[in-house]
Amino acid sequence: MRPQVVAHRGASHEIAEHTLAAYVAALDNGADALECDIRLTADGHLVCVHDRTLRRTAASRGLVSTMDLAELNELDFATWKNPWADLDDEAPDRDESLDGVLTLRKLLETVADYGRRIEVAIETKHPTRYGGLVEKRLVEMLRDFGWHHAGAPVRVMSFSFTALQRVERLAPEVQLVQLVDKPSYWPMLRRVVGRDWVLGPGISLLRDHHRVVESMARRDRQLHVWVVNHESDLELCLRLGVRAVITDRPSHILDLLERRERPAG
Repeated sequence: MRPQVVAHRGASHEIAEHTLAAYVAALDNGADALECDIRLTADGHLVCVHDRTLRRTAASRGLVSTMDLAELNELDFATWKNPWADLDDEAPDRDESLDGVLTLRKLLETVADYGRRIEVAIETKHPTRYGGLVEKRLVEMLRDFGWHHAGAPVRVMSFSFTALQRVERLAPEVQLVQLVDKPSYWPMLRRVVGRDWVLGPGISLLRDHHRVVESMARRDRQLHVWVVNHESDLELCLRLGVRAVITDRPSHILDLLERRERPAG
């Protein structure tokens, strides 16, 4: 079975992460699903931003959690990716409406309106000053879309087991993904993760800790692996039966998969 190709923060290898431009590019390139990180603003909006600070992606000293959405809307979240674009006469014109902070609601609306089924993997970031309010607001939004039932095109991911427990209490049918980045965490997690939860190991675990990955994959448990950007890593995922590959380069990974499926000669 071909794994699902999930665009990590959009087509983030080429376009500034978490911008609507990056997600539209990923969709147009054929990605099966989108991945995003979410944080809560000071006035209660869920926005797609990875870091707690804005220094890297918006050249600001502010914190997402202490700023209102209106303040974030004043920032440029795209220039950092290609700061010399204005000097390139051959660079395509940018649609600046796609470069600002992206709310989760806008991303989900984009997915809902797209012409084919697209799934969304939503990662809640912790620790945060708002604690469980992040999951509460997330589930409220999923209910707005009618996406809190089994079979909905969303799943919630986190490195925080406690955060996933909150979602399970609030929306028992939503698919959950326990992210794992260190092999030392697995002996504890294996005792507590839900039987139907997906596991999300990093690609380095697959490369360097085979016994841990074999343990994770027992009982036909699904694996969703991040971040798979190179052919050798994709081949490893295919050998292990990984069900979803989360990648900064969805177009590249789709091309590699298509090439494998082409008849020889």
